[in-house]
Amino acid sequence: MIAVGESAPDFALRDQDGEEVALSSFRGRKVLLVFYPFDFSPVCSDQLSLYQEVKPEIEAKGVTLVGVSVDSPYAHKAFQAKLGIDTTLLSDFEPKGEVARAYGSYLEGPGMANRTLVLIDEDGKVGWTYESPNPGEFPGANVIFDALA
Repeated sequence: MIAVGESAPDFALRDQDGEEVALSSFRGRKVLLVFYPFDFSPVCSDQLSLYQEVKPEIEAKGVTLVGVSVDSPYAHKAFQAKLGIDTTLLSDFEPKGEVARAYGSYLEGPGMANRTLVLIDEDGKVGWTYESPNPGEFPGANVIFDALA
């Protein structure tokens, strides 16, 4: 897991619309990277749906929420539509899990990201992290709000 205080590794990934999004484009704003295993799994669906519900409160604290998984942009687009969410979802598809690896979130055996939260400050430094004890448990909104308090 990446350490608090480290510079967040920059990256450029395709979003659900196929547009390239670089971490550096968020410079000057806080961003919360939400690494999650896969689109359409029941736990991931619950996690992203819950975060969508509290997204206005997160944004009110000056934080942009961004999801990252190893799924393709096409899967992300369908996942967004199914859940009715507007959170940006980035595809860490190829090379598979490269960004998750850089942040210490990648699980080699199953080939996916663990449920990991990484808060990056306005200067591109890691301000806070959380890693679920296992991929079957997602961090509730209270974990995020405690970190933002």
